[in-house]
Amino acid sequence: MMEEVEHPEGVSVQEEKAPSTEVNSNSNHADNNHTSCEAEATAKIATEAEATAKIATEAEATAKITTEAEATAKTATEAEATAEIATEAEATEKVATEAEATGKIATEAEAMAEIALEAEPTAKIATEAEAMAEIALEAEPTAKIDMEAEATAEVTMETGENTDVPDTPEIQGSDTLVVQGNSKNPASEKLQRVRKWSINTYKYTRQALSERLGRGSRTVDLDLEARLDLLKDDRQRYDNVTKLTQTMANQLAQLTVTQKTLGDTFSELAVKTPTLNTEFGMNAEAHRFLSKSGETLTTAINSFTSDLNTLLNKTIEDTMINAKQYEAIRIEYDAYRVDLEELNLKPRDATTFPKLEQAQVEFQGQKEKYQKVRDDLSVKLKLLEENKVKVLHNQLWLLHNAIASHSSSCHSFLEKNIQKASEHLNNPSMDAPSWLEEC
Repeated sequence: MMEEVEHPEGVSVQEEKAPSTEVNSNSNHADNNHTSCEAEATAKIATEAEATAKIATEAEATAKITTEAEATAKTATEAEATAEIATEAEATEKVATEAEATGKIATEAEAMAEIALEAEPTAKIATEAEAMAEIALEAEPTAKIDMEAEATAEVTMETGENTDVPDTPEIQGSDTLVVQGNSKNPASEKLQRVRKWSINTYKYTRQALSERLGRGSRTVDLDLEARLDLLKDDRQRYDNVTKLTQTMANQLAQLTVTQKTLGDTFSELAVKTPTLNTEFGMNAEAHRFLSKSGETLTTAINSFTSDLNTLLNKTIEDTMINAKQYEAIRIEYDAYRVDLEELNLKPRDATTFPKLEQAQVEFQGQKEKYQKVRDDLSVKLKLLEENKVKVLHNQLWLLHNAIASHSSSCHSFLEKNIQKASEHLNNPSMDAPSWLEEC
């Protein structure tokens, strides 16, 4: 159906009426679709919002857990610090306990030291008592004999009878019998020896220390000291010679063993190699001869080393022992000499005069002893020098002859071998033709 519509400008327009209904329906359908899309978008947004809220909730829960974990870690750190402090406290307590124990031990040690100091005089008295008891035990038989003698004398005085006592003089005009006992007491003699030994040891030690410190004077025998120094130097040099000759003998023995083994090997090769039988055989003989001659030389060197060892370790060593004894006697002599010189410097009075006389007597005895030991050592050094010259003279010549004999015998044998080798080389019949010549 067509309708006529007036236009404001007076123009009529015909429009179709039916198609408008279709347009409206399409428009409604589009609106519905748009609305549904918006609803879906809104639902989607709501879903995303819910997911975001859920994620936010989870993040809050995670943050809370993290905070709790941090609090737990902090608590653990504090617990570790507390445990460390407790450990240090225990260590400190242990150190304090050990310190207390150490202090207690130190206190006990001080107490023991005080007790020891207090007991030292008692121990000294006990030691002296033991020594006196030992002396008393040793002197008991003598005391018993003296008591029996006294009892016999009392019986004689009471009865007036004469007993048969040998070597007993009788006093005329009296019935009393006098018994002469032994005036020497072993205990007193031992005490005297101990006293003398103690004094000598003290003086010897004092003199030796003063000489080492350069404060004391010493007696010097220039001739004897020079000979002793020469002997010490010779002994050191001879000892070095002995070590070198022993090393030479050991090395030569190894060389002879190697030469003998090499000679046996050459002999086997001479048998197994007919074409080189002569060459291998000559080398085998040469090494065997050198090995045998080397064994003889090794024996001679060992004999030289043995005799030199005897000279060093017995003869010279015995003289060195005497030299040490001489040195000890010399120090003791110097100690008594120094004491006498000190007494001579003091003023003479009633107190020092007996000491001076006693010191002179002791010094004279030490001087005689020193001179005797010095003379004996001088004689022994002369005898040692003569013996050393004789021994070394013989041994050195024997060693030289052994080396010369070894060298000359080896030289003569090798010359003969060279002559045999030259005869073998000059003999043309010994050379086999080459296989090239045969072809």
